[in-house]
Amino acid sequence: MDDKYFIRKILIAIAIGIGVGFFFRDYVFMLDVLGKIFLRSMQMAIPLLVLGQVVQALGSLEKKDLSVLGMRTITVFGISSLLAAYWGILFSLIFQPGKGVAIPQSDLAGVKEQTIDFAETAISFFPQNIMDSLTRGSIIQIIIFAIFLGIALNMFLAKKPNSVILPFLIDFNEIIMNVIRLVMKFAPIGIFSMIAVSVGNLGLDILIPMIKYLLVFAIATLSFLLLWVIIVVIYCKKSFKSIMIGMKSISLVALATTSSAVTLPIALEDTHKKLGVSKRVVDLVLPMGVSLNSNGSAMHMAITVITISQLYGINFNVVSILYIGILATFISLANAVVPGAGLVSLAIIVPQLGLPIESIALFAGVEWFVGMLRTITNVNSDVFSAVVVDKMSKIGVRENI
Repeated sequence: MDDKYFIRKILIAIAIGIGVGFFFRDYVFMLDVLGKIFLRSMQMAIPLLVLGQVVQALGSLEKKDLSVLGMRTITVFGISSLLAAYWGILFSLIFQPGKGVAIPQSDLAGVKEQTIDFAETAISFFPQNIMDSLTRGSIIQIIIFAIFLGIALNMFLAKKPNSVILPFLIDFNEIIMNVIRLVMKFAPIGIFSMIAVSVGNLGLDILIPMIKYLLVFAIATLSFLLLWVIIVVIYCKKSFKSIMIGMKSISLVALATTSSAVTLPIALEDTHKKLGVSKRVVDLVLPMGVSLNSNGSAMHMAITVITISQLYGINFNVVSILYIGILATFISLANAVVPGAGLVSLAIIVPQLGLPIESIALFAGVEWFVGMLRTITNVNSDVFSAVVVDKMSKIGVRENI
């Protein structure tokens, strides 16, 4: 399914949903069942999707990826994704895009106040029984197990490189992705239903926070990328002008295509030729970044869940906010390359925080713009990571001399 065609259908569905919700607000309750069926269908394959994607990403790492250079790369990826998540949380707490809309008390049924205990949270990261974690859909426990399983698979394949396990896993993951794609074909119907119900219950005022949300996301994205540039200028001794020239084509392609994979070829060429990063580092860091480094996705999920909590008047304590950043970072490892991937990511993280999953329909209308911001952050962060890793490697070489 073409992504632009998919977004066009979603926008049409939203426009019709707004109209139906506004003019037939006394009858939209009948559409509620369609929206809930769509959401349940989207959630049904998510535990297997997350498990399979993380195991495949780690199991597919080559020996060079696990070298000193590879470990430096993974460290930079982890720190930058975590920073991106907390950067998004910071801006959503400062500007509060979800404030100003009163959700009726009946819509808060089953939504709990978020007061997570630190020790309890740390223990809860680790599964006692993975089958139980899969049954309950405990995503962070599934990801922790997937990391162990992915590393174990990598060790196994190092001894038996001709094993059929990895090809089988790749095929299985593709089948799960097809399940998600099939469900997403019905996204326009499900989102139309949920938007109609939301507008019918809350009025057109519910659309205002979405505009504020998009503006906050844009400001957070631009400032985060500027922070990256400052780091590269100071640590890597690059001039601001050379970075702007080197990143121009990469950024434009990322915005136009909303695809990290499509942008990869030009990123490989420009990072080496225009930014002066060694070919060895470029060929390792950028392809790894497509699957393991998603700063934009981490920021997107973090900003969105805080916005949803503000819409519903739910307060997070400090430990809960720390948990959100870690959760968004882990979930960013499990990217679903399907139309409406941002909605799939939200379907993973929103239920984990006890927030109403129906709320993700509100964000469908800005998904295309969010996709642009998410992609340019993902791609540019990959490039900046390559520049930093290249500098670290040169320092390491000088120290060994």
